[in-house]
Amino acid sequence: MKRHVLILAVLLAAACSPRLAPGSQAPGGDAFMPRPDGFSDRYALEEMVILSRHNIRSPLSGPGSVLSRITPHEWFDWSSDPGELSLRGGALEVEMGQFFREWLVGEGFFAKNGVPEEGSIRFYANSIQRTRATARAFAAGMFPMADIDVEQHTPLGTMDPVFNPQITKITDSFLEKAYAGIEAMGGLDAPVREKYALLEKVLDIKASPAAENDTTAFASFPSSVRFELYKEPIMRGGLKMACSASDALTLQYYEEPDAVKAGFGHALTRQQWADISGVKDWYQEALFNTPGVAENVAHPMLRELLAELRTPGRKFAFLCGHDSNIGSVLSALRAEEFSAPGAIETKTPIGGKVVIQKYRGRDGKLYADLWLVYASADQLRSVSVLSPENPPMALRLSLKGLTPNADGLYSFSDLERRFTDAIEAYDQL
Repeated sequence: MKRHVLILAVLLAAACSPRLAPGSQAPGGDAFMPRPDGFSDRYALEEMVILSRHNIRSPLSGPGSVLSRITPHEWFDWSSDPGELSLRGGALEVEMGQFFREWLVGEGFFAKNGVPEEGSIRFYANSIQRTRATARAFAAGMFPMADIDVEQHTPLGTMDPVFNPQITKITDSFLEKAYAGIEAMGGLDAPVREKYALLEKVLDIKASPAAENDTTAFASFPSSVRFELYKEPIMRGGLKMACSASDALTLQYYEEPDAVKAGFGHALTRQQWADISGVKDWYQEALFNTPGVAENVAHPMLRELLAELRTPGRKFAFLCGHDSNIGSVLSALRAEEFSAPGAIETKTPIGGKVVIQKYRGRDGKLYADLWLVYASADQLRSVSVLSPENPPMALRLSLKGLTPNADGLYSFSDLERRFTDAIEAYDQL
């Protein structure tokens, strides 16, 4: 049955898909991406590049892993193997693709039920099941009349170097900068000590099999990070263990209809769920997003995104990777701090997308806009149909040191320069 997850997801989402009545408003406007009056008269969308995180997956660890040892409770029975896209995740991604289709058709960017011209669109995913399946699901929703090819550059189950958040350069100056960045954040364990305590309570860790070996508190195992060439940054200690539990509980909250059951019998507030998820977010922040590390691990992706934005004739590109890709790219581009409203993963929500839009102004100049688009926690839990009345969340992203114009857009040349600065920063590590 698991091999049919994507097919079932496509059918489920298609059956629920809303249709716009002739003349009705396309998804957009004040409910989605607010624009000033007359915006569409002053600018024409030329290209959209999306860097997406995969949608809901099962936990990375299966039976017999640390997850089964740190709680006496039974985890959710997943519809997919460890680390693979779930049925819910596939359905949600088709829904998101359908929403983008209706929105961009309404904007006049694509023809209704049209088949894109060769070379005008690109779908490219990391060679992992959950990323490829996510890209295929989005493509099925966005271009149902077209047979979309999703590029795969390495064998399935291996990490494509463009998406792999690995360290590809180690120097004394890099190490000094990386460790200084972690220290400036307050260390690894101290900033999430209170979140550890909540996580331990929800897991009932003191009644778990791990308690027999005195594993009852994550902070009892001081965390550390080390860097090795051509490997992801390596975390050891309590934060790594807590991240696995935080990740699994967050995913369980999305999949399990009974929120109390998802919390192993604990009636948790939305803020408490965000605090539980915040452990995982902090792990990602400390591991991939500190100065020096972000420019290092994001280097191939930054080059890929910039190349897409410069590709003649390209209208739309969809690159599907991981939270580490989104987090490190935004950090390397020096994005302003943000907290995603309506989400419990407030930095890189599951299925979230960094949407880069390139506009041609009436003055002949090029402009750029950046948004984070994602389904809210409630939309994820209910698999609700995305529509003009129920659009996904859209949060405008700001870049430090760049000033937008009166319509909220950056000069495209300024964005290009920010990309090239981040790419060149790698050479200076």
